[in-house]
Amino acid sequence: MTDQQDIYPSMTISTDQSSENIAPIKLGERLKEIRRGLGLTLEEASQKTGLARSTLSKIENEQISPTFQAMQKLTSGLDINIPQLFATPKKVNTTGRRDITRNELGKAHPTSTYEHELLATQLSNKKMMPFKSLVRARSFDDYSDWIRHDGEEFLLVIKGEITFFSEYYEPVNLSEGDSVYYDANMGHMLASVSEDDALILWVTAS
Repeated sequence: MTDQQDIYPSMTISTDQSSENIAPIKLGERLKEIRRGLGLTLEEASQKTGLARSTLSKIENEQISPTFQAMQKLTSGLDINIPQLFATPKKVNTTGRRDITRNELGKAHPTSTYEHELLATQLSNKKMMPFKSLVRARSFDDYSDWIRHDGEEFLLVIKGEITFFSEYYEPVNLSEGDSVYYDANMGHMLASVSEDDALILWVTAS
């Protein structure tokens, strides 16, 4: 929100005749993935499903294919549905991005109503913009117009007390530890009502 202008079983599935075949799903590997995701050992899964531990092990290692009855026991015991056994695992793309901002070492961005400290400024193309702000404004009249911008915003009061003004709601006072999540396209603005400037954390998401 800075004067916000600046915030910057192997089974082949086909969808139609022209679609390329998706790689076959290995049911055993999928079952193992589900079991581990539930935090279960083979022995625990055996107790829940009523299938012998050795049978589960053979299924997971693709040594045998489960019968329909066995699949019913798996889905019932693990509290899943049959389509989950055949769902293609989602590929996780990890970028490994990280940016640490030491206390009071963010990028300063003062305005007439706020004194912002932009955080995680070394990362570009962020999906979220986090920043801390001292709220200098003391009343609604300190603003020439509503502040509005694309995206959604989360606000947490760290110190002091503010009045949160918004276009479609009555003003509300927020104290230390209070928070609000709102559509940033809706006109909004803040004013400190504590003796000192209030300190808040903002997170703006595109």
